[in-house]
Amino acid sequence: MFRAHHRRVRLFFGISDVVLILAAFVAAYWIRFSLNERAAAFERTFFMAGPVAVLLAAFSIAIWVSLGAWWQVYDRIDAAHPRVILRDAFRQCLVGAASVVWMQFLMRLELSRSFLGLFAVLAWMLLCLFRLNASRMLGAFRREFGAPSFIMVVGTGDAALRIGRQIEDAAPYGVRLSGFLAGPEDSSDREIALARTYPVRTLGELPELLRRQVIDEVIFAVDSGRLAGLEDIFLLCDEEGVRTRVAVDFFPHVNSQVYLDRLGESPLLTFSATPHDEIRLLVKRATDVLLAGAALLLLCPFLVIIVVIIKATSPGPAIFRQIRCGLNGRQFVFYKLRSMSADAEARRAELEHLNERSTVFKMKNDPRLTPLGRWLRKFSIDEWPQLWNVLKGDMSLVGPRPPLPSEVEQYERWQRRRLRMRPGLTCLWVVNGRDQVDFETWMRLDMQYIDTWSLALDWKIILRTIPQVLTGRGAH
Repeated sequence: MFRAHHRRVRLFFGISDVVLILAAFVAAYWIRFSLNERAAAFERTFFMAGPVAVLLAAFSIAIWVSLGAWWQVYDRIDAAHPRVILRDAFRQCLVGAASVVWMQFLMRLELSRSFLGLFAVLAWMLLCLFRLNASRMLGAFRREFGAPSFIMVVGTGDAALRIGRQIEDAAPYGVRLSGFLAGPEDSSDREIALARTYPVRTLGELPELLRRQVIDEVIFAVDSGRLAGLEDIFLLCDEEGVRTRVAVDFFPHVNSQVYLDRLGESPLLTFSATPHDEIRLLVKRATDVLLAGAALLLLCPFLVIIVVIIKATSPGPAIFRQIRCGLNGRQFVFYKLRSMSADAEARRAELEHLNERSTVFKMKNDPRLTPLGRWLRKFSIDEWPQLWNVLKGDMSLVGPRPPLPSEVEQYERWQRRRLRMRPGLTCLWVVNGRDQVDFETWMRLDMQYIDTWSLALDWKIILRTIPQVLTGRGAH
C-alpha cells in the first residue's frame, strides 16, 4: 500500500480510539453515578469534580492511543484475524486500566472500583465491536465518500509487472490498476495477465487517454537508461497536473514538487504538480464537512422558502441539475437553485453570438434569467445547494469552480491542471472581481491557487468571499 494510504488508515483508527475511549469513560461514569441512589449496595456515593474527570479522561485517551501506536495495533486492524483483534484490544484495556489505577494513586484520588471495572470492560467491548467491523466500515466509507485512484504503469518488463502486482495488492485501499503503457522497446502484446487482464497501450496514446478517462497517477517502471527519452511524457503529465512516480533513481526535468514514496518494497520518486500533503488535505476535507453540514442545517428553512417561491413564480423544477467535472475529470451531478427559465439550456444556442468569453458562456443581462433568479445570482444564493456537493465529497468549499465537460474539451493543456484539485464553491477569481474577470485571468488565478495552496489561504478566501456575496459585488 502507498505510505500515504497507510498513514490515513492509522490516523482513522487512532481517532476512532479517542472517540471510543471517551464514550466508554462517559458511559461508565454515568452508570456508576446513576447507581448512587442505591448507595446501600456500595460503600459510598461516587462523584468526580469536572476538572478531575476531564484530566482523567484525557490521560486515559492518551494512554490507550499511545499503547495502540507503540504495539502497532493500528497497522493491522483492517486485515488482522479476529483473534488478534480481541487480543490487542484486551492488552490495551488491561494496561490502560492499570495505568489509570496508577494515576489514581499518584493524584491521591479515591475512584470507585466498580467505575474502573466498568470503564475497562466497556472500553474493551467498544474497541472489539468497532475493530471487528472496521474492514466493512472502511470499505463502505470508501464506496460512498472516497473515489478510487486509477494508475497507469509505463513499461511491460519485470519491474512493471512487479509494480502492477503491488497495485493489485493495494486494491483494498482504493488503488486501481488501469493498464500499461508500452514504448517501442517493449513487447508488442496488447494485454498483460496478472490477477486480472489489463490492456497495453502505446505511449503515443497517453494524451488521448488523459482526455477520455480518469487517470490519477502514472508510474514509470522502466530501465533508467530509457527515462531520459521519456521526458516529454513527464512534461505532459506535469502540464496536466497528473502525479507521476518513478520506480528507479532518476530525476527528470520537471517543475513538480518531488518527494520519495514507497509501494511495498519499491522506492518511488514522486512528482506532484498539485498539493499532496495528506494530513493538510484531510484537515481541509474535515473543515468542508463540518462547515457545509452546519451551513445546510442553518440554511435549510430558508432553502425551503426559496424553493416554494421559485415553484410559484416560474414553471419547472426548483433545483437545477447539471453534469460537471470534478477532481481529475470525474463527472458528478451539480446542484443549483434554478435562476433561469426551464428552457434555458435549449435557448443557449440562439445566444451564443452574445457570449462575452472564450470557452465558457457568460453574458450580461441574460434574457433567460427570471426576476427572482437575478436576485438569487447577485447574492450567490443559487449556489447554496452545492453545500450538498461539498458534503458528498464532489466539491470543496474552496477550489477552482467545476467546469462543464464541453468546456473541458476546449481547454488548452496547461488549463487542464485545474482539474487536479477538488472544485470549490469559491476561489481566488471570485474574490478578485467575480464575473468581471476574463477567462485567461480566471485560469491563471486557479493555477496560482493550486501552486500556493495552504489551509490559511482557504480561510483567507472564505473570509473575503463573505462580504463579496453579501454586497453582490462583481455579479452579472
